[in-house]
Amino acid sequence: MNQLFTEDIAELPSRFRANLINSVTGYKSCNLIGSTSAEGLTNLAIFSSIIHIGSSPPLLGFILRPLTVRRDTFANIKALKFFTVNQVSEDMYQKAHQTSAKYEMDVSEFHETKFTVEHLDDFIAPYVAESTIKIGCRYVNHYTLEENDCLLIIGAIERLYYPDGIQDPDGFVRLDKADTVTAMGMDGYALPAFLNRLTYARPGSEPSTFIHGA
Repeated sequence: MNQLFTEDIAELPSRFRANLINSVTGYKSCNLIGSTSAEGLTNLAIFSSIIHIGSSPPLLGFILRPLTVRRDTFANIKALKFFTVNQVSEDMYQKAHQTSAKYEMDVSEFHETKFTVEHLDDFIAPYVAESTIKIGCRYVNHYTLEENDCLLIIGAIERLYYPDGIQDPDGFVRLDKADTVTAMGMDGYALPAFLNRLTYARPGSEPSTFIHGA
């Protein structure tokens, strides 16, 4: 078994270390964040750091790297206060990956990757028409992480779109039925297989298969 300690990790080549640490922590979400600049230019960028912040009120967050270079997504969100989160499915991941390319500020990733801009219910930020699960968010706040100067962006979920037939009666959404892809590291993608839903864990009892209405 490979064994690495702090000093071993520090001595690894930077790209090798980035690949290692980014992938070894496990599967991550895979989403496209859509935004619009103050001048009306659409922007689209892939993120693997979308996290659940809370359900009441419904909040999500994502991590943005330090503002040492141009960050169009952040600039757009700060300017207009809205953004969309669009899940990546199996037939989208190659085009979604391409949005990580460093395009010029006046170039729309929607146009370059041939994703379709979709505006729903007068929401100012653009959705990805090809995405089956779409979330419209309002910017709430951001925090600088003192440890590495990355930003945690917090958004309030104000719109939610998903197809029929993928939701259990108790509200649980079966992402496998939407062919939702997960991210592995910075350039790996996987299609996970659903295993099971288990009952609420309580001390002294073994979890069993969750049964609706039981």
